Amino acid sequence: MKFRFSGKPLLAMSMSAAVLAGCVSSAAIVPQPRTQPSAAVRGPSGSVTVPIGQPVRSAMPRPAGPVDPGFRRAPAGLNDRIYELWRAFPGKTGIAVQRIDGEWSLSQRGGELFPQQSVSKLWVALTVLDAVDQGRMTLDQRVRIGPEDLVVFHQPLAARVRAEGSVTMSVRDLIETAITHSDNLANDSLLRTVGGPAAVRAFITKKDLGSIRFGPGERLLQAGTAGLTWQQSYSVGRNFQTARAALPAATRQAAMDNYLANPVDGASPAAIASALTRLARGTLLSPESTEYLQGVMSRTRSGPRRLKAGLPPGWQFMHKTGTGQNLGGMTAGYNDIGIATAPDGTRYAIVVMMGTTTAGIPARMALMQSVSSAVAEYHGR
Repeated sequence: MKFRFSGKPLLAMSMSAAVLAGCVSSAAIVPQPRTQPSAAVRGPSGSVTVPIGQPVRSAMPRPAGPVDPGFRRAPAGLNDRIYELWRAFPGKTGIAVQRIDGEWSLSQRGGELFPQQSVSKLWVALTVLDAVDQGRMTLDQRVRIGPEDLVVFHQPLAARVRAEGSVTMSVRDLIETAITHSDNLANDSLLRTVGGPAAVRAFITKKDLGSIRFGPGERLLQAGTAGLTWQQSYSVGRNFQTARAALPAATRQAAMDNYLANPVDGASPAAIASALTRLARGTLLSPESTEYLQGVMSRTRSGPRRLKAGLPPGWQFMHKTGTGQNLGGMTAGYNDIGIATAPDGTRYAIVVMMGTTTAGIPARMALMQSVSSAVAEYHGR
């Protein structure tokens, strides 16, 4: 059948007749309430959840002369468009949009936790750059990576390690590789160098980033999601996939259900949109680090058919994707988060996170494209 978003036909697909529980809500989209920062809540494996703080007003430029109506409130009709896109999509999906150079945000399931997967690489990069800003690290610092450091899944850098025995790279090159190529080995090498998961959680707490957790690192995260206990031999070839396939189906399902019910790397779409807004406004890092990281994000190669593909010519986009493991046709985490810049310089934080969905990949990408296309369509109204 034809699945339609925004009144326009999208890719044909076969969809499951059953919609995952909880995927539809009758609540209209409303701006997310702001609360005063309070103490962090520590979750499983030391993950941290921090309530969203007050928006940073001082860094938000106000228009000179008459105030653009879109500065203070979302364009009429955008709420309804986002709601309809969200309501029609099968599975648990979260969407958040925030005008960076303005005062409004909107979301669906904006406050709920969704698996981040590789979206969390952004928090590692931010933590490293914060350490650079404080003089505790430098971008030219060298990091050795050996066979004992190899991880699992997407790690193109591992081929060099196996061929050369070990590789030494600068922090600068590791950030570029982790973000633009979503390389798990480069990211975990940065994580190890900056002080491990505890350092990232401390950064999240210090900056009051909101409902954002950081998990135990790639190896333990993926092993736990699969129902395995990590062994370093899993980093070689397809040993991880072989060990995972040998598990009883009930073990795998239970591990996946536990992860989805309380994701150790969970984050809310509204908190991520707020963090992107603060990054773009320059209130998380020094001006030099802010410019550097946004430049890296603009070179991201993963997910070219996700949010980026929905923006018209003349728009710019910097982003980070995240994709989780599959089980029985369901993917635990299919995400894209980023900053879209209109030709007139107006910026929007856009977040789409799919916690669970049985929809095919073309349909997932079509939803993301429809969300970013809607933001562009209503811009300036």
